[in-house]
Amino acid sequence: MLTIYGVYKSRASRLYWLVEELGLAFHKEPVLQARKVPDPLAADAPINTWTPSFLAINPMGQVPAIDDDGLVLTESLAILLYLAKKHGGLLAPQDLAEEGRMLQWLMWGATALEPITVVVTQGDESGEWKTDAGKKRLVGIGESLRRPLSAFEMHLAGGDYVVGNRFTVVDLALAEIVRYVQNHPELLEPYPRVMAWLERCQARPGFKAMWAKRNAE
Repeated sequence: MLTIYGVYKSRASRLYWLVEELGLAFHKEPVLQARKVPDPLAADAPINTWTPSFLAINPMGQVPAIDDDGLVLTESLAILLYLAKKHGGLLAPQDLAEEGRMLQWLMWGATALEPITVVVTQGDESGEWKTDAGKKRLVGIGESLRRPLSAFEMHLAGGDYVVGNRFTVVDLALAEIVRYVQNHPELLEPYPRVMAWLERCQARPGFKAMWAKRNAE
């Protein structure tokens, strides 16, 4: 049995979207982010990323993680590719060249895009963007996004999806990374192909099922 560690309102959402796409049976272990728990080390604290039993799974204290019949993996993008290759059919790479392109775009998402977009979610949580200083900082984030999103916009001129002109696990992963800025449409408006691609990805039944569960959590 596949066990997924992490709540829907975390990076685990990308794994929960994938299992919806794949129709996989799984067990959810609802590990909270420690920052969301008043005293994460208290004896009665809910299981969280500082809980010793979870640190035995991932010493980095981050979700998501999985246990797939004894195989423990961390790092969400690696987990996505693993599950897609194991179960995913056309969601997975079909040959070595596609795998290379998928790895390229997954690593691009992790290094060039997510370090910027995740800051936007942190500002949403703290309310920073409602302040004058925050609004000015958000403009700067838009400038930081210009190079990666311009490159992505150019790439999408060649097709509706990232690799193989079909929806794959890479689209799923990158859509979750881009979603972090979706509450600020001014950051995406200069990139109409990116916006249309995100809309296509989020129109999928798998995303809608995951999102409904996330909102109900």
